[in-house]
Amino acid sequence: MPARLTLAVAQSRTLETTAATLRALEDTTRTAAARGIDLILFPEAYLGGYPRTCRFGSSVGSRDPIGREQFLRYFQAAVDLGDTPAGAGDEWVARRLAVAPGREYRGDGTREVLERIARETGVFVAVGVVERAGGSLFCAVLYVCPARGVLGKRRKVMPTGTERLVWAQGGSETLRAVVAEIKGVRLTLAAAVCWENLMPQLRWAIYSQNVNLYLAPTADARETWLPLMRTVALEGRAFVLSANQCVRRGQLPGWVRGEMGEELSLPPASPTHSQAQTKSHAHPRRRKSIITATPEHHEICWPEPRATTTTTSSKDNNATASASADDANDFVSRGGSCIISPSGDILAGPIWETDDDAGASLLAATVDFDDCVRGRLDLDVGVGGSYARADAFELVVRGLDLSPPP
Repeated sequence: MPARLTLAVAQSRTLETTAATLRALEDTTRTAAARGIDLILFPEAYLGGYPRTCRFGSSVGSRDPIGREQFLRYFQAAVDLGDTPAGAGDEWVARRLAVAPGREYRGDGTREVLERIARETGVFVAVGVVERAGGSLFCAVLYVCPARGVLGKRRKVMPTGTERLVWAQGGSETLRAVVAEIKGVRLTLAAAVCWENLMPQLRWAIYSQNVNLYLAPTADARETWLPLMRTVALEGRAFVLSANQCVRRGQLPGWVRGEMGEELSLPPASPTHSQAQTKSHAHPRRRKSIITATPEHHEICWPEPRATTTTTSSKDNNATASASADDANDFVSRGGSCIISPSGDILAGPIWETDDDAGASLLAATVDFDDCVRGRLDLDVGVGGSYARADAFELVVRGLDLSPPP
């Protein structure tokens, strides 16, 4: 009997508030349930938001006070799942951690809402979140089963590029795959987040656990993402789901776009001793200069003419407003969500530059998980597999058992 399930990815964008995004997740999941979908994946950092284009007022050796206010806003938008900064693993999953007096549960209730949504809809929900624990933020993926609730959580072990400014590194032990049974079909699933998929050792750690469903929530909307997902599916002989957000510049949160508002204005502050000392010894601002070179390679520094004040016409203002409107409609992430088979074939997607008013587009495919076993006839890179060559190669991941889960 074929081991068939219907899988979906939600090309959903984060809304203005976390509460609104959580409501949108519920609406999308209910729509998925009505379409007979068994499991759905939401993008990287869907709850809490991916702060695309935000510099947080930072440069090497310097942090801007407004950037700190932006980080405060971002921290407040993140979800608190009740876990510890180090990650409590099974103790957290099984709810064995201490609860504060007078509280029903740890965290802000997001975990409980997601468990309710999965339970009521009968849909397995995998969702990217920005999780706050202690004073740090983690990019994570939460696995929520309709029957058993939260099964586990992945914390991104290697934030990419400037993500490292605002996200802490997760522990390698969270690479552990989880097992779920849906309609009699056994799933062994794990997630690699965005550019973690470019880490060969990390991919192998997932393959070694005999996964048949590989989740790849991402923020990468380049054309090169699709061939990477096809490679992952072909290497791992697993179905691959990849979900990304489709976002226009004007849909980014106001604090990211620089619309600080009165609530983010900074109070006047007295200069510190070092600041006052610097100001008292500061040289007057120099005029900008232009440097040219002679044929003999001598440099000449010419003072730049001082700017003159000009009057802006209403026509110029209209042109500026039109340009701003065009900028607001520009895509900062084009999407690219897709579903790939264990043979590397594209089953659905990718979809580009498409979203509705609620910011969600569903992509679905009905698949046979026996195809994963069929693919192992000629390629199995997992531990003990025909292409693993355990006699020649060995991978050790600290804190992680690479054996397939029971």
